Amino acid sequence: MRVIPAIDLLNGKCVRLYQGNFNHTEQVADNPIKQLQRFIDDGAEIVHIVDLDGARDQNNRQYRLIEQLCEKSSIPIQIGGGIRTMDTVDQLINNGASRLVVGTAALEDLNFLKQAITKYPEAIVVGIDAKNRKVASHGWETVTAVDYIEFAQQMESLGAQTIVFTDISKDGTMSGPNLEQLEELNSAVNCKIIASGGISQYDDIKAISEIGISEAIVGKAIYQGKITLQGVRQL
Repeated sequence: MRVIPAIDLLNGKCVRLYQGNFNHTEQVADNPIKQLQRFIDDGAEIVHIVDLDGARDQNNRQYRLIEQLCEKSSIPIQIGGGIRTMDTVDQLINNGASRLVVGTAALEDLNFLKQAITKYPEAIVVGIDAKNRKVASHGWETVTAVDYIEFAQQMESLGAQTIVFTDISKDGTMSGPNLEQLEELNSAVNCKIIASGGISQYDDIKAISEIGISEAIVGKAIYQGKITLQGVRQL
């Protein structure tokens, strides 16, 4: 099992959201570059970074900070948050990102997604964020009528190789991941599935591994010291 620590960027700080709500944010670190280095020193193999500013406003994307993080990093960086154009994809890849998580645009602009997957087939990750099994978009502020399994199968048919699945109702709650939906998704497609949302203890990591998923994004539990990268390696 590979745990991917998360850094959510808002106004240049590291924060965590509660169930994706921008009105319920908690600052967890002052300096994203120092936090990244801490994760690297702890043995992280890849770090997940979300540009929350860019997710809400394309004109407020934190390109320079992301570029600095990529420059400082000795491990791959996965970037998410409002990636909706090929210009953004190209710039983030040129800035040093190894993987890009595309969420809203995968739902609303299939031509863009096809272009991105064709140009960067291994770098494009589809982010499926769901609430009550329905796919959410626009920074989780809009819930659609699209079933998350049907959407995942459509993404696979377009060439997606990796999917990050987040149950919004679990994110930031420390109440455990949605194992039932994760297992259903893992059985429905051949894509690699990355679990995200609600992971709070080592038993959650074990449970995710037992259903056949080998990567998980962890945020709040790491910042609170409930899970460490060293501890995961000892499981």
